[in-house]
Amino acid sequence: MGKDKLYGHVKETRNRSKFLEFCRYLSVDEVRIGVARPDLSGRVIERGLLRALGWSPGHRVDIYPHGEMLVIASAVAGRHVVGSRGELPLPASARHMCAIAPGQPLLLAALVSHDLLVIHPVSTVARLLANLHVEVIGSGYVG
Repeated sequence: MGKDKLYGHVKETRNRSKFLEFCRYLSVDEVRIGVARPDLSGRVIERGLLRALGWSPGHRVDIYPHGEMLVIASAVAGRHVVGSRGELPLPASARHMCAIAPGQPLLLAALVSHDLLVIHPVSTVARLLANLHVEVIGSGYVG
């Protein structure tokens, strides 16, 4: 098969991150979506997603900035803990790296079968959707 060799169903590419390749193969049933706003201390609460992931108070997680998003993963010896009211603490350094401000809407995506929660600032979501919005405006469906 040479250069075009396939590993599973994912073709190797140079310019695409492994994370984005992984996301291409998620089924709709594996992803649950929620919206939350961080409080002044940087905590977010989205109990429905935590319940879908099976993360109860005391569950340990690690939080990793990845581009303009935060990836939260279960970790036996995780540095962060789901709070008693189901709140997730987002460290100040991670919030700063992803330009997350208190009160700013965040899109949360629970990748249930992979035990991950990905947090996207609404500014990133708006930018990703911009091309679709331009299509709608240019299609004649809108005023």
